[in-house]
Amino acid sequence: MIATSDFRKGVRILFRGDPWIIVDFAHVKPGKGGAFVRTKLRNLRTANILDETFRSGEKFEAPDLDQKPMQYLYCDDDLCHFMDQESFEQESFDESQLSQVGKYLKEGIIYTVLSFEGKPISIEAPTFMELKVVETVPGVKGNTAQGGSKLAKLETGLTVQVPLFINEGEIIKVDTRDGGYIERV
Repeated sequence: MIATSDFRKGVRILFRGDPWIIVDFAHVKPGKGGAFVRTKLRNLRTANILDETFRSGEKFEAPDLDQKPMQYLYCDDDLCHFMDQESFEQESFDESQLSQVGKYLKEGIIYTVLSFEGKPISIEAPTFMELKVVETVPGVKGNTAQGGSKLAKLETGLTVQVPLFINEGEIIKVDTRDGGYIERV
């Protein structure tokens, strides 16, 4: 059982029969009345966002989620195909199931597929990915007193802010949780 005092970003709970992940939370202790917790939850099946308030001390079950590593193979039309790393069986996912990792799909990379009650519900990208810069403006040396940044388009179509010294053709490490630049590889 998960109590409201255990709420943290990324904790998964079973709420109204569906698995939810806590995106944000705040413990509130008003001067009058009981304490409560304001949360922002994301449904793992539908990706809907819900703002919900819980009384302090409420408890929730942990959802029975199975995690399975699967390798991304290719996309055709509106289906993307993944291969199970243990049984080598292939599964196809539509674009609605790929909403969280759409800009991080790269052939040959291993992703984590979450299943709830035997049905795949979402796909999670690795925390860090190395992606090639395909388009950016050249950085001009000495035009800033302190570090500056510019936009760079990556091989998957993702656009991120990078330092001025990054050029086209270089490979950078990106954090998939917030889409931020980490370092040059």
